[in-house]
Amino acid sequence: MTWRSPLALLRDALRGQRAREKELRNLVSNLPYEGLEKGKQPNRHFPGNAIKTTKYTLLLFIPMNLFEQFHRLANIYFVGLAILNFVPVVNAFQPEVALIPICIIMALTALKDAWEDFRRYQSDRKLNNTPCLIYSRKEKQFMERRWKDVRVGDFVKVFCNEIVPADLLLLHTSDPNGVCHIETANLDGETNLKQRRAMSGLCISDPEFKPESFDSLVVCERPNNNLNHFKCYAEKPDKEKVGAGIESLLLRGCTVRNTDTAVGFVVYAGHETKSMLNNNGPRYKRSKLERKLNIDVIFCVILLFAMCLVGSLGHFVWLQKQPGVPPYLVADSNGHLDSPGLSAFYMFFTMIILLQVLIPISLYVSIELVKIGQIFFIANDIDLYDEETDSRVQCKALNITEDLGQIEYIFSDKTGTLTENKMVFRRCSIMGTEYAHKENGNPLHCAILFKQNELMQHLSLLFIVILHVFIYMHIQPAPVAVLILDYNPPDTLPNLAKMSGSLRRFITSWQRKPKRNRIFSEDSVIEEDHFNPPVKTEGSGAISGLQTCSLHAPSQDGKPATTSDNLSYEAESPDEAALVYAAKAYGFTLMGRTPNSVTVSLPSGKELVFEVLDTLAFDSVRKRMSILVRHPITKEYVLYSKGADYAIMELLEHLCGKQKSIAADTQRHLDCYAREGLRTLCFTKKVVSEKEYESWSVNRQRALAAMENREELTMDTAVQLETNLSLLGATGIEDRLQEGVPDTIVALREAGIQVWVLTGDKPETAVNIGYACRLLEEEDLVINMSCKNTLACTSILDCALEEVRRYSNDPRNVDTTPDISLVIDGRTLTMALSSDLQERFVDLAKHCRTVLCCRVTPLQKSRVVKVVREKLKVMTLAIGDGANDVNMIQAADIGIGISGQEGMQAVMASDFAISHFKHLKKLLLVHGHWCYTRLANMIIYFFYKNVAYVNLLFWYQFFCGFSGTAMIDYWLMIFFNLFFTSVPPIMFGIMDKDISAEMLLGVPELYRMGQGEYNFKTFWISMLDAFYQSLVCFFIPYIAYRDSDIDVFTFGTPLNTISLFTILLHLSIEIKAWTVVHWVIILGSVAIFFIVTLAYSGTCITCNPPSNPYWILQTQMADPMFYLICVITTVVALLGPRMTEGTKKQQHLRKNHFTPGIKSN
Repeated sequence: MTWRSPLALLRDALRGQRAREKELRNLVSNLPYEGLEKGKQPNRHFPGNAIKTTKYTLLLFIPMNLFEQFHRLANIYFVGLAILNFVPVVNAFQPEVALIPICIIMALTALKDAWEDFRRYQSDRKLNNTPCLIYSRKEKQFMERRWKDVRVGDFVKVFCNEIVPADLLLLHTSDPNGVCHIETANLDGETNLKQRRAMSGLCISDPEFKPESFDSLVVCERPNNNLNHFKCYAEKPDKEKVGAGIESLLLRGCTVRNTDTAVGFVVYAGHETKSMLNNNGPRYKRSKLERKLNIDVIFCVILLFAMCLVGSLGHFVWLQKQPGVPPYLVADSNGHLDSPGLSAFYMFFTMIILLQVLIPISLYVSIELVKIGQIFFIANDIDLYDEETDSRVQCKALNITEDLGQIEYIFSDKTGTLTENKMVFRRCSIMGTEYAHKENGNPLHCAILFKQNELMQHLSLLFIVILHVFIYMHIQPAPVAVLILDYNPPDTLPNLAKMSGSLRRFITSWQRKPKRNRIFSEDSVIEEDHFNPPVKTEGSGAISGLQTCSLHAPSQDGKPATTSDNLSYEAESPDEAALVYAAKAYGFTLMGRTPNSVTVSLPSGKELVFEVLDTLAFDSVRKRMSILVRHPITKEYVLYSKGADYAIMELLEHLCGKQKSIAADTQRHLDCYAREGLRTLCFTKKVVSEKEYESWSVNRQRALAAMENREELTMDTAVQLETNLSLLGATGIEDRLQEGVPDTIVALREAGIQVWVLTGDKPETAVNIGYACRLLEEEDLVINMSCKNTLACTSILDCALEEVRRYSNDPRNVDTTPDISLVIDGRTLTMALSSDLQERFVDLAKHCRTVLCCRVTPLQKSRVVKVVREKLKVMTLAIGDGANDVNMIQAADIGIGISGQEGMQAVMASDFAISHFKHLKKLLLVHGHWCYTRLANMIIYFFYKNVAYVNLLFWYQFFCGFSGTAMIDYWLMIFFNLFFTSVPPIMFGIMDKDISAEMLLGVPELYRMGQGEYNFKTFWISMLDAFYQSLVCFFIPYIAYRDSDIDVFTFGTPLNTISLFTILLHLSIEIKAWTVVHWVIILGSVAIFFIVTLAYSGTCITCNPPSNPYWILQTQMADPMFYLICVITTVVALLGPRMTEGTKKQQHLRKNHFTPGIKSN
């Protein structure tokens, strides 16, 4: 290796940094430079493919881990006190011993961190050494290398079922159409297949592809974490540019399926790949209880300083009142004694060291252990297990389980969350004529309807050709659908030719980009929730909406099957499957799909092959999608579009005569479908002249090859073509309500939780579902807000608020809520959330029983959640099942994903994942209540325990001149908190059940009552209990042993024993549901106390010099006075808390008296 000067290395590093920070990167093949030193490699500035996810190194583990742990203020506090104890003038204990508790806690944390980091190291090493094939110019073939050897500019070959090692620009596949199927489960959790296409015009698609033939310059964008977006173009030697997008990128971590081989050019490697840029680790959320806990810790610190100040002043007064120099004060080597003021100053710090246990050092560790135990019980609840999908509750946010018991507002999606998202094709409107379909796939009914309604025959063909015939892909054009009104099976093709100019023959097709591929703007609207993430539907009768469906044969060669019996369909969403199976029921079968064509089998057995010219994918501005096809008979260029009625109707050509009548009838049918709760879509067509197509195609290709503003340019080309459309028809698809949804919503509302629904559906559809799931009641006054301007919106808000105020001011309506429900569409919601009207909207919404937000975008969903959470200061929960719910889920305090029919993006973004909406009832009302009350009571108990114990030392200062001495051996003090009393509260926090699950489900109001368990009053009442018990535990033994000749440890040992009995019996009274585990742990703690203390007293003579606890407990246990004092003191100490407990419960019941905020059902 050639030696290079440090200046040259620095210069090269700066060049590399500039190259990596450029918005566009120029990449070339590494093959011409193979074998040259690194300094001559053109792509040397970009990182290699080796990854490192570990946080520590072997040499720097200790300092780095200490630095990490010292981010916790509690650790700094205790380490500071331990170091302070090394200062002779302020130390209270043997300095080395004072380090033990914090060292144990930090050592255990370090071991946990080391183990986790070692596992990451093993995973990295395994991944980096995974074999792969990299092309070598010298060997003239692909050679086996390791993932860590891959570099930007290499050519990598991937076989079927292999994982892609880096982000590859797809150049060649074994499929003759250049198609490669991939599975992205490792990235987004979705197991259905997606399609990628090789860049066209760069390489010859033959089995003998040779990377040496690649001589283009690849220009791509700077790495980013957007899995659904990629901009790139390849510039040939003749300066021709070929554009490429995400459809030609194989992402690291994806698995190749149903494709023998694929060859790609490495554009991003290692930590610059999209999968690694998305690997941000688990996110951290702070629970509401944790925030309250931190405030109470501050109160404890203030209390500690107050007690230390009392001790310091007491020491000053004590010294001032002494007639001479006390004999226990020893002068320094110069015979000098500190003044009373200076001694009092030193005593302040000594008291901090002595009373430091007032701040519970093990509380945070105990809380983490309790949460792990709670999650175990939630995940293993058999009632929350779904046998059909073999899935249970997933808890991915370990630190907010208690927030499940604090929810006040729930924001829910509709499709797939309240409904099954298993679609049934029900009705359609064709050229103004309506047709019904009783049940999808019913052969007898289909046969009758097939004969009676010719239009239904042609609609079937429409449905079939709409769908993809390849395994589901991101932005691949959709197939074509043909609808022929005058259909006669024996002469289908001749009739097609004869009627090529008639509006009663049409082809319609479209394809949409899955919603996980779209970036939504503030004004984007999800039409009817139809733009859903994928769901696999193979060979089932599930049915769904008009978007994309995939079909593939069992073989991997990509060839379509020749018969319909062995075809397997895979749909992006259930809507798509609904249409393809409905069409198949009428004899029209989707047979094959390539990137440029679609094949449909007619009932006569003949096949039609349609050429797909281009697809205008869905975007958040146009809110529709279109496909451009060439008719197989007439050779016309035809554009077909689909979308929601409000996105399609405004694009229709000038309506007159029959067309105007058709549009009116179709709109009437759409409104009827919406009122029945059906999901609706509209379809249109447009014949494009050859000259117009050729001109448009040039602009389209230029837009697709652009690196800047590509999205805007491609959208402009789409808008340019989507004008003067002719209306063809509409469809209505039923989405059934999930089992148990009405009961769940009623129970949640009885629990005091407000339920909002945020959906992209039409208002009529949302209202219909609202009544079906009992969000709306027949007696409700439903306010429909659909305004065209801000003035109208303001007027409605003011009128509604005035009505609410009149209702509230009526004395007859005390503690009740008006039966008002609000239905608001997306456009009006934008106005209502503006700065001028936001306060009024929130004020009205909080007085409504239910709010339905319709036609809302993902960004609007998240905005609503944020506004309600911030303005009303309430705990929010968002639940959804699709990618369009991710923003809402992440904006709420708790996000819940439903692992249903719409893929896994909502689940992956959520804090908890369930299988059905009905599981939310037990998750909140039972587990939420338990988690919150258990943890709240455990935290209160922890504070009580530490304050009650440390106050024994504080009271003793009044009898020892506030000298900072202790009457209990310091080792036993350490053992008391670390071993004797640490496990029972953890068990209490994991297993206690204050109310049975049956009672919590039967009386949902108990959920709201439990929300006040931990508050300012309960905290300070527990502190008073602790002070009372510490007074009793100290002064009864003091009175009993007063004027005796016992030594200090003989006095302290009964205090330690009494404190143990009092603290454990106090916990025993708090426990509501006893089990064998409770008995074992409580009795075991007592047994361990006596065993350890007896062993320590019998063996440790000089363990903590100059103390000598030898044989203290043994002597005490031989004295009947010891047992009498322990019994009497414990009983008296526990009387006070029981009396205050009754007062506390009465106050709590009064505060949470059963006055439901909603009308009982």
